[in-house]
Amino acid sequence: MTPILETKNLHHVYSDGTPFRHEALKGVDFAVQRGEFLALIGHTGSGKSTLVQHLNALLKPTDGQVLFDGKDIWSDKAFTRAVRFRVGLVFQYPEYQLFEETVFADIAFGPKNMGLDRDEIDARVRRAAEFVGLSEKALRKSPFDLSGGNRRRAAIAGVIAMEPDVLILDEPTAGLDPYGSEQLLENLRRWQAAQNSAVVMVTHSMEEAAACASRLVVMADGAVKMQGEPKAVFAHAAELERLGLDVPQITKVFLRLRELGMDVDTSVFTVEQAKAALLKRGEGAPC
Repeated sequence: MTPILETKNLHHVYSDGTPFRHEALKGVDFAVQRGEFLALIGHTGSGKSTLVQHLNALLKPTDGQVLFDGKDIWSDKAFTRAVRFRVGLVFQYPEYQLFEETVFADIAFGPKNMGLDRDEIDARVRRAAEFVGLSEKALRKSPFDLSGGNRRRAAIAGVIAMEPDVLILDEPTAGLDPYGSEQLLENLRRWQAAQNSAVVMVTHSMEEAAACASRLVVMADGAVKMQGEPKAVFAHAAELERLGLDVPQITKVFLRLRELGMDVDTSVFTVEQAKAALLKRGEGAPC
């Protein structure tokens, strides 16, 4: 099956030809399948943000290709513009990008630029607001009268109102408290299930990646170092730590148990998996 998004041998160099030259991406081969929830993880400076800005044509490759539905997104200007609507990108701290007089108008900005009629714009704004948990009353307010968490929701709603085939979020829970983070992630999971759109979440949180994503892609030094289902990736916990990444706390516990001589599966990454693993081990233990 053709991926909805794909990069082939993608390179990006900043400030080429100057003393400040920096190669941010080094031959990245990366793919997003239709309808999947993918987590892109890596330490600061690993190339994650540079990569996702290529996926909806905000940055142009120094070398290599970015394909949408198998077609190079830079093949012609009309297709490049179309991709920017079909691949929605939510930057880190998106609430600072709100600018309209009302929340409704801010969420409607993208659908208006798509040339949709008034009824369709209205329907999309209300659907998006419902998915992110914004009330009818909130839609009539100024974005600047909302709480920080609701401003974040309004900004995300403005992107999902365009009903993209792929939604990319750069550290969507940054700065939110644990309750706000869990609410936001649950809303994203509901939206993804309802739309069957692909979601790419850039995150530093291994717990969030483990809880949401069906596949992880690990980046370091401008390249993809590891990818696969969470269980397969977290089985390489020691290597992840060498790459400067933290692993879920429960995985750390099991790594320590292994160091102490207990024969346990170190690829667990949720409390439920840990409980099942320990119960299974207990069933086989001698009386």
